[in-house]
Amino acid sequence: MAIERIVDTSTHVDDSEEQQIEVTLRPQRFSEYVGQEHLKKNLKLAIQAAKKRGEPVDHILLYGPPGLGKTTMATVIANEMGSNIRVTAGPAIERAGDLASILTNLADGDILFIDEIHRLARSVEEVLYSAMEDYKLDIVIGKGPAARSVRLDLPKFTVIGATTRAGALAAPLRDRFGMTHRLEFYSSSEIEQIIRRAASLLESKIDPTAAAMLAERARLTPRIANRLLKRVRDYADVNGDGIIDTVIAKEALQMLEVDELGLDPADRRLLGSMIEHYGHNPVGLTTIAALTGDETSTIEDFHEPYLLQIGLIERTPRGRRVTIKAAKHLGKYPQQELL
Repeated sequence: MAIERIVDTSTHVDDSEEQQIEVTLRPQRFSEYVGQEHLKKNLKLAIQAAKKRGEPVDHILLYGPPGLGKTTMATVIANEMGSNIRVTAGPAIERAGDLASILTNLADGDILFIDEIHRLARSVEEVLYSAMEDYKLDIVIGKGPAARSVRLDLPKFTVIGATTRAGALAAPLRDRFGMTHRLEFYSSSEIEQIIRRAASLLESKIDPTAAAMLAERARLTPRIANRLLKRVRDYADVNGDGIIDTVIAKEALQMLEVDELGLDPADRRLLGSMIEHYGHNPVGLTTIAALTGDETSTIEDFHEPYLLQIGLIERTPRGRRVTIKAAKHLGKYPQQELL
């Protein structure tokens, strides 16, 4: 059984209580959405132009590491447009008929949000091409010699796709998005604002210094910031008076084994294994996966983006390499080797 990581950026669809809390913390308008200023500026312009023309906004592709707010941004776009949003995921649409059922139930101006869009089956993608470009649905009725193709008109809708791997999308699908935007990691000050806002919504009192401490360890990711806040709030309720101060925050983070850079035991094990076996030399992704027992996709999606962002590993033509900063942080090298 896999051990749940407190800094895991994936969602847990089987945990209904966590999902309900997560939804309540999601901003509903651009005015509530902290960070991603450049993205918000571009989307505001596109939405204002679409509303002025009385048209749906163009198809939008949002990509970037998990936990940065792609689903939240899709909800905000729908609210700003005054549109209904239908949420689904690439793996959930197994056959072309599943997509046809979804598309024929949309109305003019509706938004179809497809999470993990890079995992759509190729047969489903081909149906989506004409639906996005021409608002037509081509379906085949019957089998064998009696089969015939029927073209149905669709309402004018907007597809918002979200993916952690934009490069995995087929080029014809990627080209049908009128806007493609990357969500960037947040700054510590933005994460601190998100934590203070979430604490207010959760009706928890938090010291500014404690909020700053949580922000430093939230891996520049709102989903992790909210998750850390909830766990520290639990600790404060059980071991204190419910107020999250510096002492309570530090004790809770020590219990969660999240260090000053936001690394958890899994991150430290990965970096430590690379240092122990290869030092400063580059090592291939499959070799790292063999050392840690993780899947290569897990390393690429959940470990690597943040470790690259804060300079603990670097990519070279020969593989990944641990930096001096990581070695110093873990205390793995003798001091003379670090000079």
